[in-house]
Amino acid sequence: MIGDAAHIFPAEDGLFEETFSTDNTYRVHGLNITIHQDYSASLGVAASVWDSFFENESLDLSGTRIIELGGGTGLVGIVAARLGAHVTITDLPSAVSQIERNIAANTPFSGWPSDGPSVSALAWGLDHSRFSSSWDFVLGADIVYLPETFPLLLDTLVHLCRDGAVVYLASTMRREHGAQDFYDHMLPQMFSVELVQRDPENNINIYKATLR
Repeated sequence: MIGDAAHIFPAEDGLFEETFSTDNTYRVHGLNITIHQDYSASLGVAASVWDSFFENESLDLSGTRIIELGGGTGLVGIVAARLGAHVTITDLPSAVSQIERNIAANTPFSGWPSDGPSVSALAWGLDHSRFSSSWDFVLGADIVYLPETFPLLLDTLVHLCRDGAVVYLASTMRREHGAQDFYDHMLPQMFSVELVQRDPENNINIYKATLR
């Protein structure tokens, strides 16, 4: 079963035509975060939009338990940890080393307010049962773009939220990748869903979801 399902997770992200490595510094919630990328993806969703989200929602993350799905570079989880949360950042095994590198690069000289983020491999729908359901927040930045993975993502979100976690997902609303259908039809099957922020210029939405 695992072998049959694993092929839908791409070994390399085919959304981008070129691949290269680059280091950039982003200003998020008053923090300068240096991020190494091994691909040419824009961090618009994870940087400027999440900066605005943290400001507008006024979330007190200190002491909260957060899991990030599809962490990629780990930027969102790193910011949450710098704001005092206990964070676990997850992605496919191929992304783990990049996330660990970025955590090391952004460790404060004075130490993390709570503790440094941990990193774990997680393939949606396949091994989520290894993870606790005791979270305060589940975060994801631009992880809704492969319709084949939507049922697996939904299964994973249901498991992680059994004890009451609140989900925040930021997505570029690409019609060709079915993002709107996921938020309008699939996610509401199990969750109450609310659009909490919209960036029309960049076509990015942030949704809040709670398990029914």
